[in-house]
Amino acid sequence: MPELTWQKSTYSAEAANCVHVAASPTGTVHLRESDDPDAILTTTTSGLRALISRLKERDRNDA
Repeated sequence: MPELTWQKSTYSAEAANCVHVAASPTGTVHLRESDDPDAILTTTTSGLRALISRLKERDRNDA
C-alpha cells in the first residue's frame, strides 16, 4: 500500500480522540481513530458519503 497522507477531521478540534481520513490514488477512502491507528476502515467515496448522511440524519433526529 502506498504511503497515505492522513488528515484530521475538522470536527475533532483539539480533542484527544480524533478521526483521521486519507484517500489512496485508487480512490479508496481510509478512516482511523487516533486511539487505535492500526485499525483502518476502508470504503469508497460513495460509501463515506452515505455514512455521513446517515450520521447527520441520526443527529437531527436526536436533537
